[in-house]
Amino acid sequence: MISYNPREWFTFIFRFHKSDTFRQLFPMIVGISIYSGLVAYFEQDYLHLTENSRIKNISIMHTLLTFVISTLLVFRTNTAYERWWEGRKLWGSLVNNSRNLALKLHALLPVPSKERTFFATMIPNYAYVLRSHLRDKVAKGDVEPNELFTQEELSQHQHNPNYIAKRMFEQIHLLNKKGTLTHEQLLYVNNELMSFTDVCGACERIRKTPIPYSYSVFLKKFIFFFVMTLPITLCFTLGYFCIPVVAFIFYVLTSLEIIAEEIEDPFGADDNDLPTDAISATIRKTVHEILEHHPL
Repeated sequence: MISYNPREWFTFIFRFHKSDTFRQLFPMIVGISIYSGLVAYFEQDYLHLTENSRIKNISIMHTLLTFVISTLLVFRTNTAYERWWEGRKLWGSLVNNSRNLALKLHALLPVPSKERTFFATMIPNYAYVLRSHLRDKVAKGDVEPNELFTQEELSQHQHNPNYIAKRMFEQIHLLNKKGTLTHEQLLYVNNELMSFTDVCGACERIRKTPIPYSYSVFLKKFIFFFVMTLPITLCFTLGYFCIPVVAFIFYVLTSLEIIAEEIEDPFGADDNDLPTDAISATIRKTVHEILEHHPL
């Protein structure tokens, strides 16, 4: 995710980065400009259609469709941002629940103990394996081993977050059987342990449930035919000036769709995706700080 100062808005006008839609659309913008120039030539200089006053009224169609396409794009953008923001709230709750679990275990577990070290590494490990799981990758170098857990164990399981959560549940119940934790204390930490799987399931729902196919296809077709017919109508009033106007309209409409496609899956490694790397590092730093300090 790109870190920036939102108050320096003027510099954004002249700033280009690898995720900027202008770079992605530049070849298509050039193609649309050439197409608009050819349409303007045939209408104005070859067929002389601009002299026919009746045909000029064809621009009414685009005037009516402008409201429809703007409404569709607003809905598309808002839906994509809602998914992005829900993902951010889920990872925020993962941070809070990791800290709460670490604070409770800090007060309950004896010092020193291998169980304390186990949770000091496994709680952050869950964040890292969840990040990699949502990217269809395997977390290797970011996973910390301990006396009760090795990195090789993950390679034997397909759903790594579930395995990390299972190991933490098993360790908590083992502590209960040993008498280190009472039944009341077991219930005391149960909500935080369950929340890990809840966050994982909600993130998987966002990632594996894209916008309905028919809606996405219809919107792309609508934008395409809207832009491709624009030069036919704008040529009557703008002449060859319709070339930059059509290119700009194409850039705006298509950029909104591209941005929506990028942020509707917020768990990747693109510039506009969630900073899951930084969030995972924050969880590891705070959990280690809590559990590595001895209670008073």
